[in-house]
Amino acid sequence: QVQLVESGGGLVQAGGSLRLSCAASGSIRSINVMGWYRQAPGKQRELVAVMTSGGKTMYTDSVKGRFTISRDNAKNTVYLQMNSLKPEDTAVYYCAISQDGMDYWGKGTLVTVSS
Repeated sequence: QVQLVESGGGLVQAGGSLRLSCAASGSIRSINVMGWYRQAPGKQRELVAVMTSGGKTMYTDSVKGRFTISRDNAKNTVYLQMNSLKPEDTAVYYCAISQDGMDYWGKGTLVTVSS
């Protein structure tokens, strides 16, 4: 099994920065995709950014140029550096890992951006 634990959420003013971390443990494969999703109140969960174990990345358009995803494969940890935060970035951010056709999710961490 796989467990994911997120950290780093909180309250920040618009224009500020936060860094999210997610540590994966358990049966982690060398080939996988790790990333971040978010769900704002009343909205569906959406992809924010993902990164393959080989280093390829993908971002949703609304965060390009502001958010940066990175990972440490040796630590099975993925990060999300969030800069120039906007109130519309307010959401619960979930870490996820996809491997062997299975998706695993963390419990989420709340990010609140005040105007």
